[in-house]
Amino acid sequence: MSNPVLVEVTRGNLVESRHRGLVIAVDGDGKTVFSLGDTDAGIFPRSACKAMQALPLMETGAADAYGFGNRELALACSSHNGEPEHVALAAAMLAAAGRDVSTLECGEHWSFSQDTIIGQARSLDHPSQLHNNCSGKHAGFVCACCHSGQETEGYVTYDHPLQREIRGVMESLTGAALAHDNCGTDGCSIPTYAVPLKGLAQGFARMATGVGLDAVRARASRRLIEACMAEPFYVAGSKRACTRLMQTAPGRIFAKTGAEGVFCAAIPEKGIAIALKCEDGTTRAAEAMVAATLARFFTDEPELQASLMAQANHSMRNWNGIHVGDVRVTDAFAA
Repeated sequence: MSNPVLVEVTRGNLVESRHRGLVIAVDGDGKTVFSLGDTDAGIFPRSACKAMQALPLMETGAADAYGFGNRELALACSSHNGEPEHVALAAAMLAAAGRDVSTLECGEHWSFSQDTIIGQARSLDHPSQLHNNCSGKHAGFVCACCHSGQETEGYVTYDHPLQREIRGVMESLTGAALAHDNCGTDGCSIPTYAVPLKGLAQGFARMATGVGLDAVRARASRRLIEACMAEPFYVAGSKRACTRLMQTAPGRIFAKTGAEGVFCAAIPEKGIAIALKCEDGTTRAAEAMVAATLARFFTDEPELQASLMAQANHSMRNWNGIHVGDVRVTDAFAA
């Protein structure tokens, strides 16, 4: 099946780039309410599924034991910019469990944010693992291990008890069988599993609604989703699409990006969850796709819908501020 062109990028009066993609929105019962492209295709969720990976932090009781609030839980689900607030909070989470940066196994890198990396380059000889965009998730992993009495060394490996637990959580939520044959290694060194896009959306619909979940998982899921919506800066950071989308409708939209053009989102009050992938892995196209998909579910709120569509369709300017083209979603989203 050939996936449709969902985003076009223009320069002057011509289309310069076209981005194909696959999108699905489902309700808590798993019913498809909107779809484009081959939504049964297996995709690597990458960081878009971090809220699922954070469930052991909640379900083991670690989050409560260490006194974590919305900011810590949001950071555990984050792909952050490595801004000072993110770094400090990740360190504080580790300290709550009696650990420090040396326990992290995510690797180190400079911020992906231009503004942030300029500040880092001025003040640091090199980044630490706390600056890794996944340090909040890994701090949560370490805390879950410490509270449960598990060895932290090697917590990123396929056979570690924590990764086995996460694998089971994701199988339960997505309905997909996860094993070595659909497993890869993520940028932060943990296992990442290819799952059908529809299954990924269903998993987030279950988290957002609690449908089909036991009471413990339903409470944990709701707590994580609510924490992310309450503290969007700690999910991503300044000038990031995840932050901007959640700030557009505070407390009503959950959104989380993943590498290679993946996005997941949910509207808990409407019982809707969304998963999508830009086929060629382009982030700007995935951001346009998720904004346009979310907008479909706010037709009764014209101002909110218009704000979301303004994020889907936007102009591009060069370094001199001259308008050179536009990013725009195609008519496929109007169907």
